[in-house]
Amino acid sequence: MHRQARQHAQQHAQTRTRERRQRLAHEAARLMAEGGIRDYHQAKLKAAERLGIHDDASLPRNREIEDALREYQRLFQRGNAESLRLRREAALRALDFFARFDPRLVGPVLEGTADAHSAVLLHLYSDDPEAVPRFLEEHRIPAQPRSRRVRLDRERSHDAPVWLFSAEDLSFDLTVLPRDVLRQAPLSPIDDRPMRRASAAQLRQLLADQEIADFEASGG
Repeated sequence: MHRQARQHAQQHAQTRTRERRQRLAHEAARLMAEGGIRDYHQAKLKAAERLGIHDDASLPRNREIEDALREYQRLFQRGNAESLRLRREAALRALDFFARFDPRLVGPVLEGTADAHSAVLLHLYSDDPEAVPRFLEEHRIPAQPRSRRVRLDRERSHDAPVWLFSAEDLSFDLTVLPRDVLRQAPLSPIDDRPMRRASAAQLRQLLADQEIADFEASGG
């Protein structure tokens, strides 16, 4: 009897923890969607504070928040679909424009969680650190320099140059990485797994698939 009671108590505790994780994930997603918070950890802590949940076991993973964010946008922010499509189309033009650097689209625009404030994030590959700024200057594109630490794998990190510029009323964020990184995607800051990336051909296919899905959903 004592063993059954203990098992029942454990199951009850696990169920409560799971429910709290879901509540926190959805509250963090709401804060990101409505409050413009970009950092998953910050959204997670703010959600925990708002809901009065303070045990670490109930904190959701970043990927759970991302899934909840995607669901929230689908249900409550339908205008985001147009914003996402515009950014993906602009990203495709940018991928073609930067073709000499074997560019890849990464981040919210690819993942489907971009909103009206999201930048288009691209990874460019070159072993010459001056090649990208020289290319931008040749095409008279004013860009702001930054740097970003990128985790190449679980052992190695790389301080990568970043270039920010605006075009078509959108923000673009270019991270320049060595060419050998093209073989294996850097780790995502969301879940420490290899980052999802898309080439121009893959993004073109994604846009075509989405157009078909939208047409079918509209009863066409």
